[in-house]
Amino acid sequence: MADKNFWAGKRVFVTGHTGFKGAWLSMWLHTLGARVTGYALAPPTDPSLYDLCRVDRLVHSVIADVRDADRLAAAVAGARPEIVFHLAAQPIVRESYRNPVETYAINVLGTAHLLQAVRSCGDVKAFVNVTSDKCYENREWVWGYRESEPLGGYDPYSSSKACSELVAAAYRASFFDPANPSGHKAGIASARAGNVIGGGDFAIDRLLPDCIRAILKGEPIRLRNPEATRPWQHVLEPLSGYLLLARKLHGDARSFAGAWNFGPDDSDVRPVSWVVDRFCRLWGSGASRVQDEGRHPHEARILKLDCSKAIAELGWRPRWSIDKALELVADWTKAFAAREGDLFSLCLSQIASHGGPQGTSVP
Repeated sequence: MADKNFWAGKRVFVTGHTGFKGAWLSMWLHTLGARVTGYALAPPTDPSLYDLCRVDRLVHSVIADVRDADRLAAAVAGARPEIVFHLAAQPIVRESYRNPVETYAINVLGTAHLLQAVRSCGDVKAFVNVTSDKCYENREWVWGYRESEPLGGYDPYSSSKACSELVAAAYRASFFDPANPSGHKAGIASARAGNVIGGGDFAIDRLLPDCIRAILKGEPIRLRNPEATRPWQHVLEPLSGYLLLARKLHGDARSFAGAWNFGPDDSDVRPVSWVVDRFCRLWGSGASRVQDEGRHPHEARILKLDCSKAIAELGWRPRWSIDKALELVADWTKAFAAREGDLFSLCLSQIASHGGPQGTSVP
């Protein structure tokens, strides 16, 4: 129970706690006994995982915008966190084409505002900036990107995540240098995850939520880019990496500050068409797909992460295959659609079955 012993009573600040990943992380931290303050806008979808699982019961929730620097700084000062997870973002590629300036304001300035607030808070020991596998300069090659690869981004979303990485790196070098920790305690790291899936994701323009909406309406699933290949993983996989990284940073900022990839095994890097076909089979009757012949903005064709660093230096590794992840999504969504059972309890059951980061356990 070493992991629970570490997290019990820890003051944790989570931005984006009303979103899909943030709600899952908040529930996991709750099971570990952490004292969580969440800071985010109201849930971005209706329904939302946050509302369905009553995550507001588990955290001290501040509904506000990361673009509001003064409000954010006041929330951080009031929470006095020891650990900060920054998940608040505009997370959708296609939305970034529609609203590029807003995407940069949230994803880049929001990161700077939070890091500036952390500078004024002497309690923070670990800061994990959650970005994306799309922060790399995508060269459409078949091998995985390593943390040392150049950053880039064709679309505003991907570019904004690369910018967020640069902001975190500049703050780390200028104000949180782990080799010269005078005047601060915080270790600054960034986490780059693959394409996450899981129960309770209701976002627009994201693959499985779009599939589920079509299935529940009795309509065929319309695929924009069926041969696009992505590193698919259940949401609990990267979250286990974030938790492990934060714990390591808390104890040794010098060794663990920097960038980290958290992605699936190479065998789970699959085309969109494969993922949708497998999900349709898991769902059963009433699920089918067709090609969407409309014109769509550019999205990367192939994307893969090399997670050797996290495996070797953190002792983290993925635990669930894409087949297992899709099975869990189907189970969760069928329970939601049938209005059967307690979705919060189902989430806790999936968290418990995952088992947490290497060498840790959950209740």
